[in-house]
Amino acid sequence: MSTALPPADETSAPWATADPYARALSQGHGPLFLRSEDGWLLPLDVERWCAEADAADLSALHRSEGTVIDIGCGPGRLVAALAARGHRALGIDVSEAAIGRTQRIGGSALRRSVFEPLPGEGRWGTALLIDGNIGIGGDPRALLRRIAAVLAPGGLLITEAAPQDVDEQVHVRLDDGRGQAGTGPHFPWARVGVPAMLGHARSQGWKPVDQWEADGRPFLALRPARTVRSTSQSADTANSAAVISSQLARNLSGDSPLAGS
Repeated sequence: MSTALPPADETSAPWATADPYARALSQGHGPLFLRSEDGWLLPLDVERWCAEADAADLSALHRSEGTVIDIGCGPGRLVAALAARGHRALGIDVSEAAIGRTQRIGGSALRRSVFEPLPGEGRWGTALLIDGNIGIGGDPRALLRRIAAVLAPGGLLITEAAPQDVDEQVHVRLDDGRGQAGTGPHFPWARVGVPAMLGHARSQGWKPVDQWEADGRPFLALRPARTVRSTSQSADTANSAAVISSQLARNLSGDSPLAGS
């Protein structure tokens, strides 16, 4: 749809403070959309996000290995479902409303961007990118590189692709359907179908290990073919990670990203 966008940290997105998103989560339904600069609209399925994990979700969760980090966890249905089944899982999201709701329904969650230091970096067994979250930051290849640094060697990424054969990198803003202008600043987002996802993944050294569809939703499971280290890791980053871990002391301990099961 447009030329590629530079990598971006999604902490600049309005998810963190946008009233329409918080209001939709509190009500458990939309309408809520992503609106592009040229007027393209992507409906956001808030009602499904706020419900319990469905059969399609469980098809992904059943494939999870070890400790699980849910990137862009939203209102937390996947983290809560994993916790209820005895898995150790952490959700991260830039929205305070999303983190609050995840914790209220029994999930562990941290308000954090995937592009910032995370607890347990390099030790997570599985990363989840569900509900279109491959779009975070507007650059799927940059996001895949980052996730490779978050996972343990040989770790698993389970991602949901767009149901269409699409590879779009756009600027969008939140829109609650009440006006044409949308809400808040524009931020980069991407939509990626299965063929494009496979292309982006292979270009970044990922190997597809599983592919399936459930309730019309396509999923892929990928493993990094090589160990990838974050090029931005520094003493300051390490110190920041230590601070984050100390803030999550009730959930984190020892050599595992999360304590207990």
